[in-house]
Amino acid sequence: MVHKSLCLSHCNAYSRFIIKSHILLLSKQNGVDFFLSTPVYSDCYDPLDPYGNITVTFDIHQWTNDGYVARVTIQNYHQYRHVDQPGWKIGWTWADNEIILSMSGAFATEQGNCSDFKFQSPHSCKKDPVIVDLGPDASPQNMTDACCRGGLLSSYTINPANSFSFFEVAVGNLGMNASGHAPQDLTLWAPGPGYTCGLLEDVDPTVSLEIGGRRQVQVFRTWKSTCTYSTFLANKTPVCCVSLSTFYNPKITPCPDCSCGCRDADKSKALCISQINQLQGPDFIKSQDIVHCSDHMCPVRVHWHVQSNYVGHWRVKVTVSNYNYKRNYSNWNVVVQHPGFSQKATPYSFNSSVLPSAGFSEKVALFWGISYYNEELLQAGENQVGSVTTQILLEKDSESFTLSNGWALPRRVYFNGENCEMPLPDTFPMLPNAASSSLKPVNNCFFILQILFFLTFTSQLINLLGFDKQLSKFCLSLHFLIHNPLSF
Repeated sequence: MVHKSLCLSHCNAYSRFIIKSHILLLSKQNGVDFFLSTPVYSDCYDPLDPYGNITVTFDIHQWTNDGYVARVTIQNYHQYRHVDQPGWKIGWTWADNEIILSMSGAFATEQGNCSDFKFQSPHSCKKDPVIVDLGPDASPQNMTDACCRGGLLSSYTINPANSFSFFEVAVGNLGMNASGHAPQDLTLWAPGPGYTCGLLEDVDPTVSLEIGGRRQVQVFRTWKSTCTYSTFLANKTPVCCVSLSTFYNPKITPCPDCSCGCRDADKSKALCISQINQLQGPDFIKSQDIVHCSDHMCPVRVHWHVQSNYVGHWRVKVTVSNYNYKRNYSNWNVVVQHPGFSQKATPYSFNSSVLPSAGFSEKVALFWGISYYNEELLQAGENQVGSVTTQILLEKDSESFTLSNGWALPRRVYFNGENCEMPLPDTFPMLPNAASSSLKPVNNCFFILQILFFLTFTSQLINLLGFDKQLSKFCLSLHFLIHNPLSF
């Protein structure tokens, strides 16, 4: 309950739709100062996924002598935030004297004191039970449909078929005429703190279809709660950072120092304990990340490299590196906000999708791994970090594209739903002085046609007059270059 009050007070302190902006110096070129206004949002509201949440639904589909049987659904509606290992846990407090008689598809972590029930063995008599998903190796008699994935939930955009989980619970000890009251104080760990759940409220009963969609079946009663995520509650520090580089500047902009905590003063150490620990209690030691010691101390780094510039396209290379020695990231994903995604973008080694954005001119693209190829970001080894990489070819919008003022660099980057720490704009790699025009590819069609005509005519004249073959080859080489796009 401490987490819930913290999140509510944090969200109330900043309205969900009020933006607090701070102005950062971006660059200084040709004696003109350029500024970038960076919006900062409340941590309980994700502007790139404003409707993302996890919804918990209790559907009572059977009444019993002293209780009911309910089907509980945990549905992940986040576009890119998924529930990773060790999986979700859900808990609540009973409103009356309820007990759990039996369960399928999940189990309560504690049975509690059931000494008052001499002629039966309830599954759990705890006033505040905690429920955990079964694994794929569960026995068939304990399984239900869409259960038993070890608590893992995919994001709704990437894999909607695996974005939900079911379990059934038989509730008793309510008396002969009790109709039941909704559980209270719903709490969700997915897998650690970070989610705040509202009250389980009565809503219209859930309707499902049978017989090929020709028959509608309605449950007796439905309670529903929405759980929203807050980075403020989930992590003490960021979990990832961004570094930048370009073909037009040899300078590499690294992740900001101490992005995810500061390393020890002893620079000779290769292994460090990350300050990011999401889990509490007995799982705390298991959750400690042993990472490669670095100035940024982040378990994950995303590197964005502007690779080349063509007449009608430009190319970017994205590399995601895992500095964690103990953890592989299965079903990872990266979200990038950039205006260039308003045009067609083709990644060569990742899956991708352009997400709907609310109130942003810059488009948001989601990238994730290809099954059986690079869907798992492997842990760091003794001599190298784990990584996945791809090149992305983007079409140009001639009215907006520029290499000036850091336009080709990302506005915001997320890894597995967590906002990555970006370098300050005044550290971005910038165009060399007076290089703006020289780095633009030639796109004057009339000028190219003139040169092409001249070289073709000259080459034919040289062949007719029998001049030096080396000169002829030189002209043919120039002819080839004109036919092909210029890149830099």
